[in-house]
Amino acid sequence: VHNTYWPLTGAHTTVTCAECHIGGNYNNTPTNCNGCHNSDFTTATNPNHVALGLSTDCVSCHTTNPNWMHATFAVQNTYNPLLVAHANLSCNECHVGGNYNNTPTTCYACHTSDYNNTNNPDHEAANFPTDCATCHSQTTWTPATWDHDAMYFPIYSGTHEGKWDNCNECHTTPNNYSIYNCLICHAQGQTNNDHSGVSGYQYQSTACLACHPDGSN
Repeated sequence: VHNTYWPLTGAHTTVTCAECHIGGNYNNTPTNCNGCHNSDFTTATNPNHVALGLSTDCVSCHTTNPNWMHATFAVQNTYNPLLVAHANLSCNECHVGGNYNNTPTTCYACHTSDYNNTNNPDHEAANFPTDCATCHSQTTWTPATWDHDAMYFPIYSGTHEGKWDNCNECHTTPNNYSIYNCLICHAQGQTNNDHSGVSGYQYQSTACLACHPDGSN
C-alpha cells in the first residue's frame, strides 16, 4: 500500500526503503520532493536554481524520470517571455549546447545575423537601433513599425507632412538610409535667399538637419 501514501514511480521504483526512511525510521518521513532532494536543488548549476530563485517544489519542472530529465520550465515567461513566433522554439535554439546559464535576454543577441544581413533597408548602414522590439513584434518580422518622426526627423508631421511619397525621394542611395538629400526639394536659389544674412549658412543637407532638426522652416 506504499503508493497510497507516496507513489513510487520512475526513478523512485528502484530506491531501497532505507534511502528515504533513514535508519529504518518510518515516522515523519518527508512527503515532498525537496525533503529528500534539497541537496540536488542547492547544488544544481545548469541552471543555478538558488541564484534564479526557482521553486523548491521539484514537480513544478520535473517528473520522477531518471536523471531529472526531461524537465519543463513553466516559469520561462518570468525571465524572458516567449510569445507567438517564439512559443514553439526548442530550448537548444536559445540555450546553445544545453547551457542554461548566461543566456542572452535581448532580441539582438539571437538575431544579430538578421540585423546585419537585412538590406531593405540596410539596418547596419543606417545605424538602426539594435533593440529589435523598437520596430518588430514577436508575431513576425513584417510588417514592422517605424517611428521616423520620433527617432530621426519629422516627415509625417510638421512642414514635411504630405510633401513626399517614397523613401527614395530623400534617401537617394539605395539601401543606405543613413544618407539623405534635402537639396532635391530645397533649390539653392530660394534656400540662399531664405538664409540671407544667416551666419555660418551652408547649402548642404547635413547643415539643414543641424539647424532644422524639427523640420521647421
